[in-house]
Amino acid sequence: MAAIARWCVRHRLVVVLLWFLALVGVGGAAAFAGSAYSNDYEAPGTESGRATALLDRGFQGLGGDTDTIVWHTERGSVRADAVQERIGPVLEKVAGLPGVAAVTSPYGDRAARGQVSEDGRTAYATVTFREQADDIPVEQARALVDTAKAAQTDGLRVELGGSAVALTEAPGAHLSEAVGVAVAAIVLFLAFGSLAASLLPIATALVSVGIAASGIVLLGHLMTVADFAPMLGMLIGLGVGIDYALFIVTRHRKGLKRGLGVPEAAETAVATTGRAVVFAGATVCIALLGMLILRLSFLNGVAIAASLTVVLTVAASVTLLPALLAYIGPRALSRRERRVLAEHGPRPESPTGLAARWSAFVERHPKLLGAVAAVVMTVLALPTLSLHLGTSDQGNNPASATTRQAYDLLADGFGPGVNGPLTLVAGIDGADDRLALDRLPAALSAAKGVAEVSPVTYNAAGDTALLTVVPDSAPQSRDTSDLVDRLRQDVIPTVADGTSLEVHVGGITASYDDFAEVVVGKLPLFVGAVVTLGCLLLLLAFRSIGIPLKAAAMNVAAVAAAFGIVVAVFQWGWGAELLGLGSAGPIEPFLPVIMVSVLFGLSMDYQVFLVSRMYEEWLETGDNRRAVRVGLAETSRVINSAAVIMIAVFLAFVLSGDRVIAMFGIALAAAVALDAFVLRTLLVPALMHLLGGANWWLPKGLDRVLPRISIEPPECRAAADARDGDRTTGSTDAAGTEAAGAPAARDGRTGARTEAAAGARTDVRTAVPEADARARIPGQRSTVPTTEENDDVRDIAG
Repeated sequence: MAAIARWCVRHRLVVVLLWFLALVGVGGAAAFAGSAYSNDYEAPGTESGRATALLDRGFQGLGGDTDTIVWHTERGSVRADAVQERIGPVLEKVAGLPGVAAVTSPYGDRAARGQVSEDGRTAYATVTFREQADDIPVEQARALVDTAKAAQTDGLRVELGGSAVALTEAPGAHLSEAVGVAVAAIVLFLAFGSLAASLLPIATALVSVGIAASGIVLLGHLMTVADFAPMLGMLIGLGVGIDYALFIVTRHRKGLKRGLGVPEAAETAVATTGRAVVFAGATVCIALLGMLILRLSFLNGVAIAASLTVVLTVAASVTLLPALLAYIGPRALSRRERRVLAEHGPRPESPTGLAARWSAFVERHPKLLGAVAAVVMTVLALPTLSLHLGTSDQGNNPASATTRQAYDLLADGFGPGVNGPLTLVAGIDGADDRLALDRLPAALSAAKGVAEVSPVTYNAAGDTALLTVVPDSAPQSRDTSDLVDRLRQDVIPTVADGTSLEVHVGGITASYDDFAEVVVGKLPLFVGAVVTLGCLLLLLAFRSIGIPLKAAAMNVAAVAAAFGIVVAVFQWGWGAELLGLGSAGPIEPFLPVIMVSVLFGLSMDYQVFLVSRMYEEWLETGDNRRAVRVGLAETSRVINSAAVIMIAVFLAFVLSGDRVIAMFGIALAAAVALDAFVLRTLLVPALMHLLGGANWWLPKGLDRVLPRISIEPPECRAAADARDGDRTTGSTDAAGTEAAGAPAARDGRTGARTEAAAGARTDVRTAVPEADARARIPGQRSTVPTTEENDDVRDIAG
């Protein structure tokens, strides 16, 4: 890492130009190629998938997206001549629009049955496109909306619904990203006091996210990528990108305050904190790529797209950022900090104030604080027990959207089930199949939960049949899901008994149910694989059994609590309408998998940054109490600042107008807040104080066979090895005990140290004046107060 940083600082112009060329080149290629996103929720081998495939083969042109034009009058009837004369010509124009395959009208000689409500005030026409919504250009959908809306008058209300129409409601401006970046800039400026330093993390994140967004556009031409993947990647990329750069810039500023030159400070920051950044990014990517285990093309694209964003943010943090730090020079410090440095020279920076007092407070009350944190996380996780996966349809859109208004008009006029009819498709093989199919509508009509059944429609070849079932419940209702199961398991098998007839139940509700069933069935394997891989990485990095196990437990707690908040807001509707998120509804089936991946990866970040600093101190002193106290005191402020930035970025995406992205934003913001302010600064250090030296225990046999992944500075490992060697020969003078197989610990109040550790620190302080011997030097123990000073801090806190 030091060599990479050194090269980037020396060749900073080349580095900046390479990143700029990558941004322009990939962006230009994406603009030329255009997007090719696909929201294909069909899981391989499911019944709804077979229904869609059979429908496409047997009824060519009817397998495309179906949208609705709804009109309503408060006075009179929609059958009135004036209404028909207004609507009829418009429907003829719609039928001639590009991409439209058919229009089914409630008027004329070939009027469709049941498309006028019983009170005669509401009617609708169905518009079938030749393509699915993913393949319909926005211009065609906009033409449909504009043409239909032209029929609207003061007495006649016209609204449109459907997936293609929803394309016209997608937010155009990047308001959410702008708000998130603006808040992050304010927090960074307050933290650094330097405009130049506060802009670097943002610039680094924007460059990497910009390249990633363009790369995701190109990725859509190679594999299935959901339309929300770029927004999700931007959400994750801005959050982690700004945070990673924040950690490195903070370390760089500390180096400048210690009197290091700009190149040395940048090199040291990347060589120390940069290691943790790379490791944290790797854990996020592993968690995201865990979605590949599910073998669902829809999720594969999301996993690779998000991982690409994280990889680019990490790369920019350890290459572009040091080059930019070299350009701004000492301006990484505020004017006041530069003036103090010039007048008084390098001075030690002790973690005093609230951070030190809080660290000492946690050390004195670990049981009480740990119990409080556990109760908070448990209460917030309780709503997760009522999680309902299902169709979040256009009835959950904001009340002002035309899709939401069309949905409500149809539900009021025809019943809630008309917004999500079930499509039954069957292949015909012989007279027996046709006779059985003729009996099916009567059996379906008698089934519980069915409001209406259409007549059987045969294709031109007579080998495929289609009929529609309208439930008496809303598409997102559990009752509709129960009806799908009842039709598949009881009603259809009874009618088809003794024949070769196979009737497949499809439609949007059936598709979501099938997708959810596949995801839930594979979820234990997915979570187990992600947790295992994450624990293995932490085991290799921290050489401990306890650290990975605690991290896994904390991450599961953060995910469960975040899910609880999502359920309360989106499924129970607590504040959803107030936030402009629409009405309450079920949680999308794919959301748990993606959220588990992202949340598990982000939770690992703070664990790595917090524990890596504790690990440095542990390697140098062998004192668990000191390691936990120093690690928390030194990292809590920067972790909390990073958390505030990430929370602001994530919450800003609630303004995107997309329900799915809003779910991600609230879930990630909640998880980060709980992770930073409850778990990492309260529960984790409390547990580590209670466990003592057992935190760092690793069987010697396992230690010998495990490969080493070093995220700590080399000097810390050298100090630990030297101390262990002296302990073996009996030359150590450390006053302490060896707890649970841990290295000999120094008593936190005696101030005794191993000579080896002290010698190792002396050897590497050649560039620091003797009068400043307690200043934090690269890779060495920070300028936390000495043991006696820490006792004073505890007394102050008390």
